[in-house]
Amino acid sequence: MIKSKKFYLFFLFLFLFLINPLVAKEPSDLITEIVNEASLILSSSDPVESKIIKLNNIAETSVDINGIGRYALGKYRKKLNDDQIIKYKKLFKSYFLKSFSSRLVDYSDPKISVVSEKIINEKYTIVNTVLEETSKNPEIKIDWRIYTKNPNRPLIRDLIVEGLSLARTQKEEFKSIIQNNDGDINFLFKSLEEFIIK
Repeated sequence: MIKSKKFYLFFLFLFLFLINPLVAKEPSDLITEIVNEASLILSSSDPVESKIIKLNNIAETSVDINGIGRYALGKYRKKLNDDQIIKYKKLFKSYFLKSFSSRLVDYSDPKISVVSEKIINEKYTIVNTVLEETSKNPEIKIDWRIYTKNPNRPLIRDLIVEGLSLARTQKEEFKSIIQNNDGDINFLFKSLEEFIIK
């Protein structure tokens, strides 16, 4: 009897596991889940190193890091050979994760509320949120650009903070580094490496 019950529970779990990924996740639900999970991590008594690892895990599953990397490189991505593409992807991922976690880890318990969501087209939805005012900081409007081509796995493609696109800002920064060095992509690689190891 016990054995058959265990098999029943096993197959029930397997069924739920297989079905769950097929259920489309609303972009606003994605943001709510991410915010709640990050808030628990940041308000915990875990060491900083542990918080950074957990925050990076959230980013790797919820953010389209490769997509942001391609956008940030702009027209220069067409000039890279296969080896440079592999190198850039690796460097950008490390750069993004360090930048992401180092900015968040200083917050103790950010309160972000979802205000609304607007479907731009079948590929993109904007989720409007507000970082609540504290005694130290004013209220901040944050819009999340969600890539929804695969509705079962929506991914964050950009953050627009008070009207300023972080992806676009990154693109302009990379463009400036490359242009100021005669179009040599290796100077961008060097800049990313220096940020990662410091």
